[in-house]
Amino acid sequence: MRGLGTLVNVLAVIVGGLIGLLCKGGLKERYRQTLMQACGLATIFIGAAGAFQMIFTINEDGTLSSGYTMLIVISLVLGGLLGELINIEHGLDTMGEKLKKAVKRSGDNKFVDGFVTASLVTCVGAMAICGPLDEALTGNSQTLFVKSILDMVIVAVFASVYGLGAIFSALAIGVYQGFFTIFAGLIKPFMSDHLIMMLSGVGSVLIFAVGLNLLSPKKVKVGNLLPALLIPVVYELLRMIPWFPF
Repeated sequence: MRGLGTLVNVLAVIVGGLIGLLCKGGLKERYRQTLMQACGLATIFIGAAGAFQMIFTINEDGTLSSGYTMLIVISLVLGGLLGELINIEHGLDTMGEKLKKAVKRSGDNKFVDGFVTASLVTCVGAMAICGPLDEALTGNSQTLFVKSILDMVIVAVFASVYGLGAIFSALAIGVYQGFFTIFAGLIKPFMSDHLIMMLSGVGSVLIFAVGLNLLSPKKVKVGNLLPALLIPVVYELLRMIPWFPF
């Protein structure tokens, strides 16, 4: 069934969030702080692992070689400039504030942080792209089912720290993965393994930045860096030009 995996993913996030909310009521502040730090470290590890997979490759003789480092740098710089111009971070915060008012949580200071942080972690990554494409084109939902389990655990932890806002990341997942499901036939010719690898690498760096935000009071504007994901797409299109040198 087309869209089944995304639907399961959304429901898993809601269930995980509700479990986290139940745990939050019985947790003391020091436990929540430790969970926040654990979440930050785990997110950094996930992001670093994904980025290293793109940057480093193992040769047949067992040695390491690096590649795409400049692409990541250029993607972050150009994407950051575009994101600041559009001010995506402000848009995400505004969306979070509107959701907070809609559910009458005006006194919840962590609502917006929970929504933005959980949405970025669950939506930025290769599985959120490959899963819907694979399901829509081949009928295989296995990738999204695995992602659903991971997201349920992640959002449960976030909800235990941030509260209700983390659960609303289910909306972001539904819209983001739904886009790839609906338009799979149109975008599949451009979604080569090479492009997905590059998107995963840049996305992993953004996930790493989310982890830093969980540990540090000085925030990285990850929302404004999201256009960095567009640069690998442009690069892949340029590679189709016969005279393109790179």
